[in-house]
Amino acid sequence: MPARITAYDWIAHHNANRASRRAIVDLESGRTLTYGDLHQRIDGLSAHLQSVGVSKGDRVALLAHNGPEYFDLQFAGMRIGSIAVLLNWRLTVPELEFIVGDCTPSVLIYSPEFADTAQELASRCGVTTLIPIDDDYEAIVSSGASPETCLVEHDDPSTIMYTSGTTGHPKGAIITHGMTFWNCVNLGIPARITPETVQLVILPLFHTGGLNCYSNPVLHAGGRIVIARTFEPGEALGIIGDPSYEVTHFFGVPAPYQFMMQHPDFETTDLSRLQIAGVGGAPCALAIMERWAECGVELMQGFGMTETSPGAIFLDPADAMRKIGSTGKELLHTEARIVNEDGEEAGPNEVGELWVRGPHITPGYWNRPDATAEAFADDWLRTGDAAKRDHEGFYYIVDRWKDMYISGGENVYPAEVENVVYQLPGIVEAAIVGVPDPKWGESGVAVVVLEPDSDLDQAKLIQHCVERLAKFKVPARMHVIDELPRNATGKVLKRELRVMLAGEDSPAIT
Repeated sequence: MPARITAYDWIAHHNANRASRRAIVDLESGRTLTYGDLHQRIDGLSAHLQSVGVSKGDRVALLAHNGPEYFDLQFAGMRIGSIAVLLNWRLTVPELEFIVGDCTPSVLIYSPEFADTAQELASRCGVTTLIPIDDDYEAIVSSGASPETCLVEHDDPSTIMYTSGTTGHPKGAIITHGMTFWNCVNLGIPARITPETVQLVILPLFHTGGLNCYSNPVLHAGGRIVIARTFEPGEALGIIGDPSYEVTHFFGVPAPYQFMMQHPDFETTDLSRLQIAGVGGAPCALAIMERWAECGVELMQGFGMTETSPGAIFLDPADAMRKIGSTGKELLHTEARIVNEDGEEAGPNEVGELWVRGPHITPGYWNRPDATAEAFADDWLRTGDAAKRDHEGFYYIVDRWKDMYISGGENVYPAEVENVVYQLPGIVEAAIVGVPDPKWGESGVAVVVLEPDSDLDQAKLIQHCVERLAKFKVPARMHVIDELPRNATGKVLKRELRVMLAGEDSPAIT
């Protein structure tokens, strides 16, 4: 029989070897937790959960802004086998009701600002135990109680993360203890994470980007994370530039980098201590990467998704400027391939769908065998991302398949057009979406946010694109709005833009 692989308890290890070392700095409360503190908190919460009936395999939900409680709950799973369900606090009660009803947690931990929502969810979904994050919670985690630990293996679920789709209800991606471990290995090496690493965490911790890029790898290595409750560009720049925080690592989707570089403090912020600034979650406009590079910070692109825990592809810092725009090559314990529309292996620079496999890939979706079957081809996960690979083996994420549109029989990938639009002065934000067109099938609309004094109009934008893009890629029109709709991590919600534009006239360029 193969050897049993257990999910060894990282925090217990660090407590035994470096208990006084700082693990978490919580900016909202001003608290600093050592590894000894974190170990005690996990024990206290684990023991309390067992006292209210939680056993291995039971789900415990958390509804809270960023804070140490995410790690209290996550690491409790390594001791008692509970499964964390991290709820998106931006969702409405009906949206959360579906998620809670689907995974049926017996316990819901919540911060006071979500008390009404928690009570409503408990009533609608039969949650038996509510635990507010208050002084009583702090008494629980500092009680000194010890749980009855159980054997937890790499294949056991650790977390369920619900991913939103373009239609229908969200799916609960099962994250195992092994997936989280392999992500620490996969990302920890190229991101140069060591016990000396200090990361500013600004993405929401209910999202894999906040939890695993690079919070978990940093804690696995014995480093320190500085947690911001929410992202504010000026505050983030202030912390990065303040030597007392000693920030060496940062990760974000493109939007935070864009908002920081547009902030008046960007020019004067000392960025010299940043060793790694990672970007992922969506194609990053070249204008953003080039602006940060001008200030001495080379953004390290990568590719991942909730279902890959999330690291899969990463651009080594040595290749950052030589291969600008690339997401890099496969991580150490990852295989990848590109499959074209005929189901065959794509050739160099041929666009196809990216497929990945490895020990860090989800086993499937909670209560959704149909969705699991659809997502896999044998043991390959079909990512739904359009990509290509050059002659040197570097991958380029072209766009999401769902965001691609077909104009006059030609595939158009919005990210390519957005890169060109971002070159224009006066553009604050831009997104390209395809809409129905009576002549071409679909045509593009440039949805933009402009600077207050910008004189950019539709004619100038179209002319700029005509000079730089094939005719079928040029947007047919420009639509100005005050702010692009984004999710909690900063990704543009293009499905909302398509709904907004539905029914409008879409004159094509002839």
